[in-house]
Amino acid sequence: MLKKINPTSAGVRHQTRLERGLTTARPEKRLTVPKKQNAGRNAHGHVTTRHRGGGVKRRLRLLDYRRNKFGIDARVASIEYDPNRSANIALLVYRDGEKRYILAPDTLAVGAVVSSGENAEPKVGNALPLKRVPIGLPVHNVELKIGRGGALVRSAGTSAYVQSKENGFVTIKLPSGEVRLIKEECFATIGTVSNLDHKNRKIGKAGIKRHMGWRPSVRGVAQHPGSHPHGGGEGRSGIGMPGPKTPWGKPALGYKTRNKYKYSNKYVVKDRRSK
Repeated sequence: MLKKINPTSAGVRHQTRLERGLTTARPEKRLTVPKKQNAGRNAHGHVTTRHRGGGVKRRLRLLDYRRNKFGIDARVASIEYDPNRSANIALLVYRDGEKRYILAPDTLAVGAVVSSGENAEPKVGNALPLKRVPIGLPVHNVELKIGRGGALVRSAGTSAYVQSKENGFVTIKLPSGEVRLIKEECFATIGTVSNLDHKNRKIGKAGIKRHMGWRPSVRGVAQHPGSHPHGGGEGRSGIGMPGPKTPWGKPALGYKTRNKYKYSNKYVVKDRRSK
């Protein structure tokens, strides 16, 4: 739910904040590890993602994407905030006492009982193979490779849909619009990812973006011609070329960069760009 802020300054005049429905303020300490701040750099120390740096210190929550504790029921102990993702997370306490974090689906409440496995019931929060998921049901945390853990549909408010099943494969429609074949033994979790209003929030001011670890970005047309292909010109001039480019001269915004010989192309039934 969105909450409008009282405009005590210009920075918060149009700001909206999320009421996430969290049930606790502190994470399970044993399920967290320190997060090293790399500021967009790779293993060699080179900047590979621009405009990153600073931000509030965080701890990583260790999430269970595999859901491989089959046949053992778990109770939802709390719905918590995770600074490293847009969705909420849920703390599960299994019957044998083990605790694990999972992505919290929408409508999952404290006290609910969830399970995973071949014989799990297709209800919100349960994880089961795609071949057992009824057609038309929303799913998230979808595996691409058997047993490797959920890789697709993990951000706030997203869900994929099972469209058909044939020859050991299940046809899935992803949030981007892409239609893809995935092996029927791959697991997925029933439901839509929580925090549906994440996309509707308004940050309000630049300072909050800095807290989130984002540094300022400068438009290419505002730069010197030696710094960006869009730069230079007299006054407010356009990019001065048929199409936009990256700072390194490669085509941008719409130019296909996916390898046309990629091994998984055969599993893509419909591209996300096709109407």
